[in-house]
Amino acid sequence: MKFNPRVASSRRKSRKAHFAAHSTERRKLMSAPLSKELREKYNVRSMPIRKDDEVTIKRGGQKSRDGKVLTVYRKKFVIHVERVTKDKANGTPVPLGIHPSNVEITKLKLDKDRKAILERKNRLKSSEAGKGKVQSGDVGLANVD
Repeated sequence: MKFNPRVASSRRKSRKAHFAAHSTERRKLMSAPLSKELREKYNVRSMPIRKDDEVTIKRGGQKSRDGKVLTVYRKKFVIHVERVTKDKANGTPVPLGIHPSNVEITKLKLDKDRKAILERKNRLKSSEAGKGKVQSGDVGLANVD
């Protein structure tokens, strides 16, 4: 069932929106899940990936390797992780592009903006703040006839 009228259900339109996305939208599309420890600590499931985060690769030929994110290549929807390279025919090492959905963030590079994002996305605080089901007693005009 379609919930948002601004988002197309069509495969063709969804793919066009994905590949024609602006850099600021790509940042959000290039999110990676957090490790179990970080998930318990911050009560957040995933975060947009950034340079200097530490990650573990979970899928693909480089599975179970870890390292620091060197670049976030938004144009190609990939990240480059240190020590994850492939040698060219002439022997020059070239960084391998890895999609952020195939990695898990093990250590976040925190600054004030990132802390604010974690604070905003914290699921426990948002549930305590009164989000969720509205009771009849909560509504101010509940007893008015």
